Amino acid sequence: MRKMTRMGVTAFGFLLLLGGCDSDSTLLPAGQPAPPQALEGRYYAYAVHLDWELDSRWSGESFRVYGRRATDRNYLMVAQVTNCSDGVCAYTDRNVIAGVKYEYYVSAVHTQSGNEAQSDYAVEVFVPQPTAPPAPGEIEAVGLDDALYLRWDRRSRQAEDLHFYRVYLDEGDDGSTLLGETDSEGFLDLLVQNGFTYGYFVTAVDTDGHESGGSPLAEGTPRPDYHGEFIYAFEDRPDLSGFRFQETESTNPIRPGGDGGRHFRMEVDEAGWWLVPGTGVEVHQVPIATTALRCGPAADSGCVDVDTAPSSNYSSADVGMFAGFSYVLRVPGEGGGWRYGVIRVTHTGWAQDGAIAIFDWAFQLQVGNPALSPGTLSNRAPTTP
Repeated sequence: MRKMTRMGVTAFGFLLLLGGCDSDSTLLPAGQPAPPQALEGRYYAYAVHLDWELDSRWSGESFRVYGRRATDRNYLMVAQVTNCSDGVCAYTDRNVIAGVKYEYYVSAVHTQSGNEAQSDYAVEVFVPQPTAPPAPGEIEAVGLDDALYLRWDRRSRQAEDLHFYRVYLDEGDDGSTLLGETDSEGFLDLLVQNGFTYGYFVTAVDTDGHESGGSPLAEGTPRPDYHGEFIYAFEDRPDLSGFRFQETESTNPIRPGGDGGRHFRMEVDEAGWWLVPGTGVEVHQVPIATTALRCGPAADSGCVDVDTAPSSNYSSADVGMFAGFSYVLRVPGEGGGWRYGVIRVTHTGWAQDGAIAIFDWAFQLQVGNPALSPGTLSNRAPTTP
């Protein structure tokens, strides 16, 4: 878009000068309206959007919007605008064709006399070809406790002008509902109920507002459990970035990252995700590759968990957090002993309001007892440093 210089234009067979007084306290002649100010025009989402400001002498007059293709000789009135809010008026022209440049100006119309006062200039807006980004190709819905975490691939980033994603709730025959927008390949839906199945799809939107088709449908069912805990990065949501092991699943273990009673908090930087131990807490410095938090009697033969806390190699130093690995922590217990806990990270990624990690956890209630899961000892991860 660019503003055109003050000029004469032909409209409806007679000459109109796009001129008028600047917005000031000068009295207007009887029957003469105050002209619109600061006319702007832009293209977005298959339409041309115009807006302008009200002159300080505006007295409630309506406005007429005139437009033409740049190749046409005459302007035509395309709309009349009667409602403005907060000192700004707007009009959206959806009757446009791709590959065509349009010109617009606006006039204020005096209520009694019908006299018009035009904007000082017309604006040009080019309507591009509506080429949307490719839709995401893969999407996953991870069930949590009263929440669902969606993540999808980066296929849409093949388009250099990708701007953001839209996340939709699929409602079958009733259509779909827009849940929100995010500029990352992840979204956390906190408006779900445990025990119900929800379906989702995602679209990609470019900087011109062109929206792709939908991704494949992903379904998930949230459920109550100590599995699927999610935590934010301290840099993004400090109020939800800390964790403290609990003696009962009914108590929320997530707390502020600055809470002195936390057992750890999560931080994120350019190098990745980090587990940062709290005061007096130590973490085993070697993350352990596992397939599950606990391998019970019904687990498959290849199941790997951390059955017993390692006896040494603990430190208060930060440890990188990676999906598919378990982390053993020891926290001060009564009488100077240690209590052991373990988390297993299942996902790291981004939600609409920052970086998150999803993990399962278990906590040994007895001071000095290193056992972390029941069951047989076959296929257990090493318990030595």
